[in-house]
Amino acid sequence: MTTRVPVAVEPTRDEHVVAAVEEAGGEIVGLDEARVLVWLGDPDGFPALPDAVEWVALKTAGIEGFVNAGVLDDKRTWTNASGFYAENVAEHALALLLTGLRQIHTSIRDHWDKEPIDTAVRTLRGATVAIVGAGGIGVSLTPRLKAGGARVLAVNRSGRPVEGADETLPSSRMDEVWRRTDHVVLAAPSTPETHHLINAESLAALPAHCWIVNVARGPLVDQQALYWALRGGEIAGAALDVTDPEPPAADDPLWSLPNCIITPHIANPSSGLTRELAPWVAENLRRFVAGEELISTVSADRDY
Repeated sequence: MTTRVPVAVEPTRDEHVVAAVEEAGGEIVGLDEARVLVWLGDPDGFPALPDAVEWVALKTAGIEGFVNAGVLDDKRTWTNASGFYAENVAEHALALLLTGLRQIHTSIRDHWDKEPIDTAVRTLRGATVAIVGAGGIGVSLTPRLKAGGARVLAVNRSGRPVEGADETLPSSRMDEVWRRTDHVVLAAPSTPETHHLINAESLAALPAHCWIVNVARGPLVDQQALYWALRGGEIAGAALDVTDPEPPAADDPLWSLPNCIITPHIANPSSGLTRELAPWVAENLRRFVAGEELISTVSADRDY
């Protein structure tokens, strides 16, 4: 009889994850008996790990909070959820972009005040959309954009071609990207290299009709520079599912701008998070049992 891998699912034994673990050959146990920990909580409250734990699976794509808390170590394997929620986030990114282009937010606010809305409406057809940080989200978003008639310019660190994109550029050529795109979707991790990627200089290089969508991390955007660019008409608008800090203060001036859309970090809603996560946990557990490389391994010196 095959021995089942002892897996702890903490701090709550979510039904979707538990079912996936059991189907993949795991046995749900307490942390003190586990070889694997699936951590569904935040950095606060992360437990001291027994030496027997060989692999920790985190529920989030961004791990900067865990890194800053000193949670990660080099004694065991760590994985995050990078790419696991790509379909949800890509769908939300498209919704935000279309809301801005079609002025849906303005119509909701202003009702039948047609003339100013009518002149501001734009189409996705024929536009070039740059996806900055075109990993799993970019691969999921690309066919959605192309179905709407857009051209996709993908940007990643290596410049390795992204499936479905019309062109892929390395992040070392960002200056070229700003000049060649109509709209920008940010899907990159938060790292020292991406901090304030959207700043006064990049905003000035973008066309006046540009909409910026951020479904990545708040620190990718210099929000003060964004405020002044939006207020001064340097770009057409911004749609933010993430901000820095979260949530924005009640008196944050971005709230007052008619060309700024803010959603409360719901691109990957908590109501479906574990349902989306579960199959990936199962696949990684299968790989763990087979001695294969795990999907989405991370380390403390990478921050993602």
